[in-house]
Amino acid sequence: MIEREKLQHLIENIGIPKLCLILLLGISLIIVSIPSGKTKKNTQSTETTAKEDSTDLYVKKQERRLVNALKHVEGVGKVKVMITVNSSKEAVVNKDSPYEQSSSEKEKTVKEDEQTVLVEEDGKKVPYVIKEVEPVVEGVVVVAQGGGNDIIKNQIVEAVSVLFHISSYKVKVLKMEDS
Repeated sequence: MIEREKLQHLIENIGIPKLCLILLLGISLIIVSIPSGKTKKNTQSTETTAKEDSTDLYVKKQERRLVNALKHVEGVGKVKVMITVNSSKEAVVNKDSPYEQSSSEKEKTVKEDEQTVLVEEDGKKVPYVIKEVEPVVEGVVVVAQGGGNDIIKNQIVEAVSVLFHISSYKVKVLKMEDS
């Protein structure tokens, strides 16, 4: 009974329109304060897209370089190449590894706690990147006018194997069709 009387007294003093407004503001604050999962997904998809774009650019650059090298080899003629990689570009971050060792008469304890080193960049804290590891070439297909000649084919296989540090069985040389 007491609560009902307090509620009636509140409605009489403040008024129904003001109470509705306060209620709507409270609901709005609750809705706005709930985190949205979209932001995280968009950030992740943007990072994934950036990695894929970076890998594609790396592959295209390597393909152009290989074409430029092979087209100057006597007997190769026109050449097209396709390179496959096994992963995307990888950033190696710096880790801080404090090491504590304590011993007592009965036991010896070792505590290792690894944390990523962060630096401030454009007002944001980001991991400190030591180096970036380029994707590893898995296979190469070379289509060349001179691809039908065994000597030229062996020269191309050897050149590609040396350039990309891959075994010769991961390189396929094909003869370009006459057009």
